[in-house]
This record gives sequence, structure tokens and C-alpha cells, in this order.
Amino acid sequence: MLIRPFAIMKFFLRILSLALLWSSILHADDWPHWLGPERDAVWRETGIVADFPEDGPEVLWRVPVSYGYSSPAVANGKVYVSDYEIEEGEIFNNPGSRAPLQGRERVHCLDLATGKVLWTHAYDRPYNLSYPGGPRSIPTIADGKVYHLGAEGNLICLDAENGEVVWSKDFQKEFEMESPIWGFAAHPLVHGDTVYCVAGGEGSVAVAFDKDTGEQKWSALTAVEPGYCPPTIIEKGGVEQLIIWHGEAINSLNPADGSVYWSLPLKPNYGMAIMAPRLEGNKLFASGIGKVAAVIELSESEPKAEILWKASPRDAVFCANSTPFIQDGVVYGCSVDDSQMIAASLENGERLWHSYKPTLNLDDKPDRRYKHGTAFITKHEESGKFYLFTETGDIVIADLTPEGYTEHARAHLLEPTAEAFGRPVVWAAPAFAEKSVIVRNDKEIIRVNLAAGE
Repeated sequence: MLIRPFAIMKFFLRILSLALLWSSILHADDWPHWLGPERDAVWRETGIVADFPEDGPEVLWRVPVSYGYSSPAVANGKVYVSDYEIEEGEIFNNPGSRAPLQGRERVHCLDLATGKVLWTHAYDRPYNLSYPGGPRSIPTIADGKVYHLGAEGNLICLDAENGEVVWSKDFQKEFEMESPIWGFAAHPLVHGDTVYCVAGGEGSVAVAFDKDTGEQKWSALTAVEPGYCPPTIIEKGGVEQLIIWHGEAINSLNPADGSVYWSLPLKPNYGMAIMAPRLEGNKLFASGIGKVAAVIELSESEPKAEILWKASPRDAVFCANSTPFIQDGVVYGCSVDDSQMIAASLENGERLWHSYKPTLNLDDKPDRRYKHGTAFITKHEESGKFYLFTETGDIVIADLTPEGYTEHARAHLLEPTAEAFGRPVVWAAPAFAEKSVIVRNDKEIIRVNLAAGE
């Protein structure tokens, strides 16, 4: 039998085409929970733009949504986002008082390719919160289920395909507590067969549930303020440790039963433990409002820890809304006190540089003092660049190095529709998936193409 060269070439081209397709599938990321697939704020897809067209990147779709600080999550070709539909009352933002609202919390499932709404789960939920503009917590997607924590403490497990309720909890009723003044904000953490949450009340700041049935496995810790910091799993000292930072201390728990490995005092003002503590090597960094920051040194041989240093008011970076990024012994984060991005040494807290450009898009110090300036920081692994989403609604490609901040590209994606301290803001973190970024404000959620050469 004679095999023609053309047929052989056609066969190999077909194999090559399938290989390239399979490679692109392998490199396509989901963003199923807080800080991405590995919970490290690293975007690992390849073939991503290094610059933006003059008229900005292409918007693939826009879909209306209502109020929310919660980020979108992406899994298996679907986008999940929550919001609040107001029926009665008006939003006013006062850090010291609660605003009563009547309305519905909702979870939407959208088709990633088209933006089509596939299903919506909604339930009546009165609000009585400061900054009441919607849910805070990003949905967590795991094993065909969506775990949604509402601003007033409704934890709901939904079927990811059809939105049907699998199980639900009401933290205020079950743990006999009032919602924190700024709402429940700690994103649920699914690890193994368990979902870990921050609730509150006597002996129930940290709570573990069976992820499939909702059965409570254990509860632990008591604090005046449960805080707003998501649970984090680390591996150190030969064991897995569940890190819970409430309004008074950072705690390490045994994820299996909630027993305490260690606890160290770290008390931010107003119970505002917000940022997820970040680990590099054996050093765990946490900081917050009130010029509170510390590096905790973890034992390599057993689950023990001690405070290596605490910051003075002129050291380190004091973070709140966005979680900092640590690279090669340098912490890059946004200062809650004056809204700058600051680079500081993880070893001793020494400040290396500061800039208003990544947060407020200002070249110089503003005329008046701004607080809680925010930029969400994600590193793109292939290029080594950082993709920032700012409170001004911009996406920025930049270098963050010990020597300084270098901006390469900036594009405006969304109007800042919320208000904070007299300025308009977007305070919802982005999701990066399928070579695109998905972002939302209080009016719409959009998907923007970031694929190179497309």
C-alpha cells in the first residue's frame, strides 16, 4: 500500500492541531474561589496580553447586576456572582452606624462564553449593616457545589448546575449572635470534605461543616469581634494548620477537630482583621487598621510559632481591603491609612518605596488624606508581570520590584459606582479565567478579553 506524502503531512498537521488544542485546554484556568485556583493570587494561563490597544481591551459581554462588594468566581465554563436587590430603604455609608434595608440577596450563574444568565437563586434578607451595599464574600465553587455566604450570615450550599439548595445555615440564629457591623465577609474555605467558615458567638468564631451535608463537625474560639478575615490553610511544622485571624489574635487550629495549635495576640482597631495572612518560607505576615502589623515565625518541625517582629507606625504596610502579595522577601500591599501602595521588607518591615499611582491613579500626594485606597494584586506567572485591578475601575499591567513601581499599561474597564470616604470606588476583586478578566460594580458584570493576538 502506497502512503502519499501529502496524506502523511495532513495526518501530522491534524495531530499537531489536536496537541495545540489540548495544550490550550490544559493552560486554561478557572478562578473558583478567593485568590484563584491555588489561593495564592497567581494567574497561570499562557498567551496573555502584555499591552492594551489604544481603545482598550475588547469587552466580550456585559450583564446587569445589582449591589455587591463580592467578587465573581469562575468554574467549568460558568461565572458565579452574588448581589443585593433593594426593595425598600436607601444606602448610606457611615463607618459607625448601620443602614436598614429591605431586599433580596441573589446568586447568579452565567455562561462564561456568552454572559447568558443560566439560573438565579434569590431569598428575602433584610440588611442592617454599615456600608450595606451588598454581599462581601466571593462564592466558593467545589465539586459541583456553590458555597455562598451572605452579608447577614446566610451560608447556602447550591447545586452548581441548577441553583437548587442542597443545605443552608443562618449564622445569627444558630450561633446566637448579631452580624458584625460591616457584615459577614470571610469567604468560605473548602478543603477536603469540609467547608470552614468564620461565624461568631461563644465558642464559634471558627466553624467546620461537612461540605456535602452541612452537618457541623466542630466549632472553636471566642472573640468579642469575629473579624472579616477568610480562613486559610497552610502546611508547616509537619501538619496542616487552619489560620483564623479574629479581632483579637491570630490562631492556628487543627483542621480536623478545631483544637488550637497556637495563638498570638494581634488586635487591629474596630475588630477589622481583614486581609488573609500570607506565608513565605516560614514567615507569616498580617496587618490591619490601627498601624498593626506583624511577622510570625513558624517552626519547621512542629506546629509552634512566635512573633518575629511587630511594626512601628512608620514600618511595613497596613492592609485592609486587599490582600498583599509577598515575593522574594518583599511585601507589596495597599495602605489603609493613606491609600498608597507600599513595598516593605518581610525580614524587618523596612519600607522600600510607596506610590499613589497603583491605587488612586495619582502621580503625587493628593490634596487631602484618603483612606482605604485599594488595588487588588495578581501576579501573571508566565510574564512575571502584575495585573492590578484598582478602585478607580482600571486594569493595570505593572512591575513590582524592590526598586519601585513601573506601570506598563492601563485600561479603564468599569465606572466606580460605590462610595467610600467621599470618593467613588470599585471594591470587588477581579477573577481571571479563560484568558480574560471578569469584573463587576453595582450595575454590571463584564468579561474582558486578555488573550494575546486576539
